[in-house]
Amino acid sequence: MEYLHIDEADKELIDSAIEVIRKNYSDPKHTVGAAIRASSGKIYVGVNIDSCGYGPCAEPIALGSAISNGERSFTVFVAVAGKTNSVISPCGNCRQMILDSAPEASIIIYNDGTITKVSAQDLLPNAYVNLC
Repeated sequence: MEYLHIDEADKELIDSAIEVIRKNYSDPKHTVGAAIRASSGKIYVGVNIDSCGYGPCAEPIALGSAISNGERSFTVFVAVAGKTNSVISPCGNCRQMILDSAPEASIIIYNDGTITKVSAQDLLPNAYVNLC
């Protein structure tokens, strides 16, 4: 697997997401782990919560934890699939949430056999911006 634009801090973030889902994986309830690096440098993690119907993804759980701890600025987001520990792209709802919460942030994704970083704005073109 090739890494583009990924540094040691990004690899640490990926490892944090893998670790949180490794500790909490329970199919079908908790299948995705996420990690966020705040501008302070601190990492916050979360796992998705499946319920009958729809439960929150791992990214908003991690973001809520960060905000609950006083963070307001974020630099990088990543999500991993629990069965494979593979980096995955955020869903459409999470892309919008990341763009609303951290428009200047990067998102680590898996694309065409490569783990890379893209801007939140590039990952969700033509998004609802500043409408909420």
